[in-house]
Amino acid sequence: MSQTSNRWIVKVVLALAVLAFVGVSVIPIIGAFNNTPPSNQNVASSRGSLTSSEQKSKLEDAVRGYELVLQREPENQTALKGVLQARLQLLSQKGKGEVQPADIQAVIEPLEKLAKLNPENSEYGVLLAQAKQQIGDKEGAAQAYRSILATKPGDLNALQGMVGLLLSQQRPEAAIGLLQDTLTNAAQANKIQPGSVDAIAVQVLLGSVHASQKRYAQATSVYDQAIEKDPKDFRPVFAKAMLLKQQGKDTEAKPVFDKASALAPAQYKDEINKTATAPLPGTPAVPTAPAAETPK
Repeated sequence: MSQTSNRWIVKVVLALAVLAFVGVSVIPIIGAFNNTPPSNQNVASSRGSLTSSEQKSKLEDAVRGYELVLQREPENQTALKGVLQARLQLLSQKGKGEVQPADIQAVIEPLEKLAKLNPENSEYGVLLAQAKQQIGDKEGAAQAYRSILATKPGDLNALQGMVGLLLSQQRPEAAIGLLQDTLTNAAQANKIQPGSVDAIAVQVLLGSVHASQKRYAQATSVYDQAIEKDPKDFRPVFAKAMLLKQQGKDTEAKPVFDKASALAPAQYKDEINKTATAPLPGTPAVPTAPAAETPK
């Protein structure tokens, strides 16, 4: 069980156990890059001493430079990554409500090429799907997620993104079906590529989808099955504790939280203990899909 998988599932459980996917906004695509310096080193090194307008001018110059390279070499990945990062930095300078669909489309164009050129790197595909969903192209987003899942059925970011998209379209049964199919095929997929499908993580996501539809008995059953499959895995225990808390069963939830904390690696204990005592927010803003990290 990798640290990345642990961190992912902690975030998913916190998000989904508190609030249903339905009606939740997609995380802005620029959120994944807000802390990412642009590829152009001159811009990156001088940001601290430049005014906002000077930064914008530098970034626009960088975009034009990369675009000139791409006119000669349309598949130059250094230029594609550079123009992507520079455009994302320009987006990050805009205030809420200032980002236009054309701005997102400018990000989509290099992402489409990078996703096609790097099919093994699913981060590009996830970012592409998030961007398309943000401009309302839900079918385009679905296609991007399906493209990843066709070769990587256990990709957790793509699975959560696709599930969130389906739920935003009021299609919970399709979301549940996708996850059940993933679990049905997990053993075969793991024979072909060991560890490619984290069945416990998929079960936790499936249980969280049931919980988002207030199907608490089904969610509990899925979590219990996962706990039985691997009693030492803290993730379904944590998910079950959150489910109990979501139903207002704080007394029942406490020993389950304690068990999750005891099972969890040290870096997650504080987060679990804090969650156990914190009140449930009324309307938290949680993403339907985790923001992908900048591909290296």
